[in-house]
Amino acid sequence: MEALRVWSLTTSQPLKHLFRLATAATTATSSVRFVLRCSSTAATTTTGGRNRRSSSSSSSTSDRDAVRAIRLKKVEELRSKGLDPYAYKWDRTHTANQLQDIYRHLGNGEESNSEGDHVSIAGRIVARRAFGKLAFFTLRDDSGTIQLYCEKERLVNDQFDQLKTLVDIGDILGASGSIKRTEKGELSIYVNSFAILTKSLLPLPDKFHGLTDVDKRYRQRYVDMIANPEVADIFRNRAKIVSEIRKTVESLGFVEVETPVLQGAAGGAEARPFVTHHNSLARDLYLRIATELHLKRMLVFEIVVEPKLLQPTFVLDYPIEISPLAKPHRRHAGLTERFELFICGRELANAFSELTDPMDQRGRLEEQVRQHNEKRAAVAMDTNSVEGKSNKDEDGSYEVTLDDDFLTALEYGMPPASGMGLGIDRLVMLLTNSASIRDSK
Repeated sequence: MEALRVWSLTTSQPLKHLFRLATAATTATSSVRFVLRCSSTAATTTTGGRNRRSSSSSSSTSDRDAVRAIRLKKVEELRSKGLDPYAYKWDRTHTANQLQDIYRHLGNGEESNSEGDHVSIAGRIVARRAFGKLAFFTLRDDSGTIQLYCEKERLVNDQFDQLKTLVDIGDILGASGSIKRTEKGELSIYVNSFAILTKSLLPLPDKFHGLTDVDKRYRQRYVDMIANPEVADIFRNRAKIVSEIRKTVESLGFVEVETPVLQGAAGGAEARPFVTHHNSLARDLYLRIATELHLKRMLVFEIVVEPKLLQPTFVLDYPIEISPLAKPHRRHAGLTERFELFICGRELANAFSELTDPMDQRGRLEEQVRQHNEKRAAVAMDTNSVEGKSNKDEDGSYEVTLDDDFLTALEYGMPPASGMGLGIDRLVMLLTNSASIRDSK
């Protein structure tokens, strides 16, 4: 009997579940190849006293406000000259990398004067230098960087003075002109016209130190990707990885299923759930931890060692006590048909033959609920001690209940199936050699 193959991609969760029949083992290969590297270095964090951090933050805020005030005056000056500091459009003919590729043949000091070599580009200014009647800007777009070479003689009216006085690092600029390679070998656009497309009001992190505040990097990803262009590469690689996984499972006949974000019962085993209240229904709901139980419902309806596992390693046949959703091993009592994949000391995938016996499943989940609530009761009795208060904060503030709806669904009959949970965020972290899983989101 063929059952519906279902899978779900939930990018905000650590495990992504792929379900299919257990009757055939199919190996899929991807056309994209990546280099795997195990990094032995951890993310660097800056330490310091609370007072020093507070003083530095206050000074930084003051400096930023001063810069913002100056740039607001430049916005008003642009408008007084009849120029819109927030343009509607700019016609771009090339990206920076396209120009680097097309004109790689130009020698030092050589200018391209061929017909059609007038180019137009747009991007963010990330560096600037001005010397008398010359000014140099480094422009970065979504593909790379290129230099803008600005001479006063090539620009009309007071455009050169505008470039020197009104354009700041962080501004988004549109520029057009001819292509020339400087005597020092730098491919440049010799600008004959430009426009400020967006006037930046806040300063970017300085070029030398960059954005080093880890918390700020994660809170303000938009600044992080400006200051650290390699971060954007992680997101591009993540998109490719997810795309390859999606194409692979679709080619095997899987159907992608959107599972509820809020659930009536906490379904994440021992993981602490996030609880919210639905006012209209007058009931508590739980943010999903795993999509697994809802995917099994779809099937019913037929629609200490870890840090040492650096090389790709499959750990097989887990004890039944720690595998409440896995089928008992067909040959070894007390074990389950389950494996986990570890790479660089991190769990990357979890897979097992799905438990389809509703009575066995009910017994295991009831035992799991009983053990959790016993622990909860013990913590509640120990609130007088410091350790007890700490444990209560971690484990004693929530209650685990039995998911009767899932067990009822199993009693209608679930076909033989196997399941795999793949950590997309961990996979992206591994393939992009990121120091933290937060960098891959």
